[in-house]
Amino acid sequence: NKIRGVDKIPYTLMLEPLFKCNLNCSGCGRIREYREVLSKKLTVSECIYAAQQAKAPVVSITGGEPLIHPQIKEIVNELLKRGFFIYLCTNGLLLSDFVDEIKPKKELNLVVHLDGFSQVHNSIAGANNVFEKAIEGIKKAVKLNFRVMTNTTIYKNTDENEILNLFSYLMTLGIQGVLVSPGFHYSSVEKKDMFMEKTEIYKTFANIYSKLNGIKIYNTPLYWEFLQGKRNLKCMPWSTPTFNVKGWKSPCYLITDCHFSTYREYIENTSWEKYGTDADQRCFNCMMHCGFEASAISSAGMNDLLKILKWNFS
Repeated sequence: NKIRGVDKIPYTLMLEPLFKCNLNCSGCGRIREYREVLSKKLTVSECIYAAQQAKAPVVSITGGEPLIHPQIKEIVNELLKRGFFIYLCTNGLLLSDFVDEIKPKKELNLVVHLDGFSQVHNSIAGANNVFEKAIEGIKKAVKLNFRVMTNTTIYKNTDENEILNLFSYLMTLGIQGVLVSPGFHYSSVEKKDMFMEKTEIYKTFANIYSKLNGIKIYNTPLYWEFLQGKRNLKCMPWSTPTFNVKGWKSPCYLITDCHFSTYREYIENTSWEKYGTDADQRCFNCMMHCGFEASAISSAGMNDLLKILKWNFS
């Protein structure tokens, strides 16, 4: 992209092949925002076309619950054939069956969402035995040599000690590591008091970071400095373009003002200057990794690159 003179460089394609889900999580904005298209899904060819349009090296398959898609195995395999590095995000309910139908590859990462131990996670997910089924799926996937990591959202009422104990437990299961980020203030989520303001995010993540002994974090150290208020980063929403059944979502993975039919239209017609923590109130408390991890990498100096190198081999 840089060789071609492109300044809006995509790092990760956020691919949403469907919005239908087998859960009703309290912090999820997707199933509420897209309720009118829950029955629709992308075809395999549409998924491949989107990946080829964006040309991002990484594809994060999300939703909805991707494992519900009847052709999810074909979508994953076709993307792998074309050299894409994949993060397949799931709540884990169908993971045990899925890993019987596909072969593990180093380019395929299974990302299971867990927001606490059984009582807390099941409450957020709105159903019983969600945590238990996810753990069952993780254990089976690890046993079959899949690369597995977890993703955790931190809310205002999250118990920091429980999260740290959860991470320690997950590491004993043989996962690659954990991804962590604060929740986003989705306008479609009714429980607005569950999300943190920036000052709360700084304090919470500083406390968590100080106690991460022996836990492999998959977020970059530069992003963690940002979460603790030690580094300023400017959001790069184009770094994680989002494609779903309505087209290319603008301006970003989290906020929807419109959809475009092509990737080029999305890049050229989105008024990027109108968005960001200094320009749009909806962005003010956002510190999600989807907008800031790429910014951390692109703005890194020599000392920062050494930090990343050390983190990469830790």
